Formats: sequence, structure tokens, C-alpha cells
Amino acid sequence: MLIDFEPGDYVTNPLKKEWGVGQVQSIIGNKVTVNFENFGKRVINIENVSLEKINNEN
Repeated sequence: MLIDFEPGDYVTNPLKKEWGVGQVQSIIGNKVTVNFENFGKRVINIENVSLEKINNEN
């Protein structure tokens, strides 16, 4: 699976919009650690969840 984001990028989880915007902290293999504004830090397996990248987040 191709990962099209890197640490520092902003993403959302389309299945959990209530989590809000998250910032990618690290990527190790298929595991992406994201710190979400409304839900805290979560480790996401990108084989199970397709995160959506947000461009130009302020």
C-alpha cells in the first residue's frame, strides 16, 4: 500500500469524522500514529483505514 503522507501532514479518518483533524506523528510500516484534535493519539493500520490527507491546514 502506498502512503501518500509524511510526519507533520494533516489527515482525517473518514470513518470517524468526529475525531477531527489529526496530525501524522510517525509512520512505521503500515502503522501510522496520528494525534487527533478531539480524540488524542491513535495508531492506525492503513490496511484497514484509509486516512484522507488535508492540504494547506493552518
